[in-house]
Amino acid sequence: MKIAVFSTRSYDREYLSAAAAANASFKASHHFSFHEVHLQPETLHLTKGYDAICAFVNDQLDRATLQSLKRGGVQLIALRSAGYNNVDLIAANELCLPVARVPAYSPQAVAEHTVALILTLNRKIYRAYRQVREGNFSLEGLVGFNLHGKTVGLIGTGRIGTAVAKILGSGFGCKLLGYDVEPNRGCRDLGMAYVSLTELVANSDIVSLHAPLLPNTTHLIDEQTIALMKNGVMLINTSRGSLIDTQAVIDAVKTGKIGYLGLDVYEEETELFFNDRSLEVIPDDVFSRLLTFPNVVITGHQGFLTKEALEDIAETTLKNILEFAATGKCRNLVRA
Repeated sequence: MKIAVFSTRSYDREYLSAAAAANASFKASHHFSFHEVHLQPETLHLTKGYDAICAFVNDQLDRATLQSLKRGGVQLIALRSAGYNNVDLIAANELCLPVARVPAYSPQAVAEHTVALILTLNRKIYRAYRQVREGNFSLEGLVGFNLHGKTVGLIGTGRIGTAVAKILGSGFGCKLLGYDVEPNRGCRDLGMAYVSLTELVANSDIVSLHAPLLPNTTHLIDEQTIALMKNGVMLINTSRGSLIDTQAVIDAVKTGKIGYLGLDVYEEETELFFNDRSLEVIPDDVFSRLLTFPNVVITGHQGFLTKEALEDIAETTLKNILEFAATGKCRNLVRA
């Protein structure tokens, strides 16, 4: 199979190429072509003559795109991600165009980044770093709080949420609350109490999001949810940007209702993240407003970016392609 890989950066090429070189079956019959651009209507011509498309979170896989891919002879969409909210699964099902994903890749990577954001915000690491670089060793404005004994509410307790619970519960001595449609026995064993969403946000000192983006989770954190939270709450999102209503969060940061905000994702990140915009004017006024707050830390969707996670992603992507090529099926297919 000829596979066109979109939204690639140096690390994608490095780890996918290494995995392909180490796999004799793949190397004998399959070939990657790498493209830095996103898959979107303007780049569909790059898919001509390919049997499969390898896409990432910001590639556009709506009905019109999928129809064009199907007409062009594409047989498989291989996602390099666990999330698939950028894919019109109903259209893919109607077109008999299978979509495979990487359901789990080093959940510790995202979990550890989540905790890194918590510690960075709490202990003002970003501010202290800048001050010391400038020769300012004053401790004014750097007071944090002990994580030990604080209540952390985890919305979503799958693999990543569980990994966060282990770090914060067993490692830091935090009290754990969880909200999930399917409670996790492993989290209960850590001492987590499962409660309603309203009870979780009302009683948590830190609220961290680890849920998938679905129609019923879009803007799960909105004006009404925020109103129930403790004054000065810390809100962390390393899952999907659209889980929070960004404007409502901005309003809450302005009033002090949200005292700390850590984001690794943003609901309008497609045209921003994964690219160097340092010499450009950012046209997104909402995002620009977020950057003005001293108690907001934003990273550019790098929670997954560890060597272990990249190795897992590359190996699972190859397995998905090989399995589909051999059998026409794949255990990691996403169902509509």
